[in-house]
Amino acid sequence: MSDDHTRVRQVRVPDGIWAAYGRVCSKLGVNRAGDLVDHMRARIREHGSEEDIADLDRAEEELAERRSRKGGRPPKGRAEGQADDG
Repeated sequence: MSDDHTRVRQVRVPDGIWAAYGRVCSKLGVNRAGDLVDHMRARIREHGSEEDIADLDRAEEELAERRSRKGGRPPKGRAEGQADDG
């Protein structure tokens, strides 16, 4: 991760699953993007190789450094990826 931004990624998900997942995330007070990223982190920590975990750690450090320059994490409701939750 050498670019100074988080890239938009696409996933193919049936509409019914996406809608239900959005409602569940809303009920939990999280957004889909953040919940998916948290899931990826957990999977990498649980099942990743040393290289995978090192990549995750570097990405987390880069994200923390970028957020510190920009004034921190976006406020709830405007969190990263929220606009794409459709």
